[in-house]
Amino acid sequence: MKLFGRNHIIISLITFVILFLMNYIGSQEADKLERALMTAGAGVIGLSIGLFILNKGKNDKTPPQNFD
Repeated sequence: MKLFGRNHIIISLITFVILFLMNYIGSQEADKLERALMTAGAGVIGLSIGLFILNKGKNDKTPPQNFD
């Protein structure tokens, strides 16, 4: 999957909405909006970093030598 392509943006949006709603609806704290936004943003950033690492090694033309 191409980083910041159409599929990545759709998956990031779905991830943001799910994490935001889980944290906003389930919290009883006074600052539940800020916590929900920070958690959802961190989830999307973590997803993007994971996809970047996965995509980086996908088209490697020089695999390690003597790989079992």
